[in-house]
Amino acid sequence: MRMRKGRQGQAMVEYIIIVVLIAIAGIALWTLFGDAIAKKVSGATSAIDEEKGAEAQDAYQELEGGEGLRRLDESGNM
Repeated sequence: MRMRKGRQGQAMVEYIIIVVLIAIAGIALWTLFGDAIAKKVSGATSAIDEEKGAEAQDAYQELEGGEGLRRLDESGNM
């Protein structure tokens, strides 16, 4: 069954309207919740950084303040 040219244009306009409505909804949600999301992501990033930073500091101290690093072989063993 063939679509007439006028109906094809109508379908395209409907798709464009749907895309525009979704974009407007996305922008509205981003405006409403953007700051809250940014704060949560920032908090999570800080928590991860602190955790990994503490692990790295402990590992450094285990290697005698960096002197142990010089004794490591290529595979990472002492």
